[in-house]
Amino acid sequence: MKSIFFILLFTSSLAFAQSDTINDEGDFNDLPLPEALVHPSWFKKSSGDLSDDLHDALNNGKDGLIIYFGQNHCAYCEQFIKNNIQASDIEKFLRRHYDIIHVDIWSAQDITDIDGEIYTEREFSIHFNTNFTPSLIFYNRKGKPVFRLRGYYPPYKFRAALKYVTEEFYKKESFRDYLARAEPGMFFYEEGLNEREFFLSPPYDLPAILKNTKRALMVSFEQSTCHACDLLHSSPMNEPKVLNELNNLNNVQLNMWSDTPVTTPDGTVTTAKKWADQLGVFYAPTLIFFDPDGKEIIRIDSVVKFYRLLGVLKYINQQGYLEDKNLQSWLLKQRAIK
Repeated sequence: MKSIFFILLFTSSLAFAQSDTINDEGDFNDLPLPEALVHPSWFKKSSGDLSDDLHDALNNGKDGLIIYFGQNHCAYCEQFIKNNIQASDIEKFLRRHYDIIHVDIWSAQDITDIDGEIYTEREFSIHFNTNFTPSLIFYNRKGKPVFRLRGYYPPYKFRAALKYVTEEFYKKESFRDYLARAEPGMFFYEEGLNEREFFLSPPYDLPAILKNTKRALMVSFEQSTCHACDLLHSSPMNEPKVLNELNNLNNVQLNMWSDTPVTTPDGTVTTAKKWADQLGVFYAPTLIFFDPDGKEIIRIDSVVKFYRLLGVLKYINQQGYLEDKNLQSWLLKQRAIK
């Protein structure tokens, strides 16, 4: 709760409701929904050309566009709509400042980006690397994509993101730095991380680890007093299927605010905090996966439950990224094979 109050102190006088807590990650099953998701009626239907959509939004006094990438049976999308979009203060704020355009990541419908490039909605989703739904791209008044969110975030984090973009803090600082100014000091302590047998011990010479094992690497950026981190370890990372996949990886856990020495996959000698800053890590836990050559494959930097985590781990261990750079496409092919 402290995070929200501190954020509001250095933003505008517009205050959001404080009904949720920073521990509200959502308790839900992330299996695909049995029924198609119904989106809010006030979402805008695109004209097919985002330049025209932006022009209409600005003429109606809005600050820009939000492109919402979703899919009809996405449990994370349902949580986003139920907990974020349908919260009265968030809905009011969004409708005042933005038009939201819904893009179906599987649709063959054409859409023209503001730069004039024509895509199908599916191609447009891949262009923005929407491996996780819901994903949001924020376009400012000039039609420039200025901020992106991948996956579902609890309401307090989404409120902070809205303030960060709308009040143009992105022009002078990263979202990570913006949030850090509001985090209680205890989050920076090096103690309090969840200790697990599958995490490697220091020293964290990641190039040597990759060279010696020829296996992919998962780096888990966490922090102390982190409820979402606790949930990750107590639930999906305790499932036998997930543990089996994790045991086929190199796994390293870093406190994202610590001065722990680390040599990054590209050979840079640095600290966990500096590396997390370079990578733009703002959410704990953030899981970043690297191939055996040290190249980033994919990251999970939002709420993650069992089925999403298991899908990503299989994608890594089965080297699905070599045949398809888009996780969603690869998972669809795997279901078709079965």
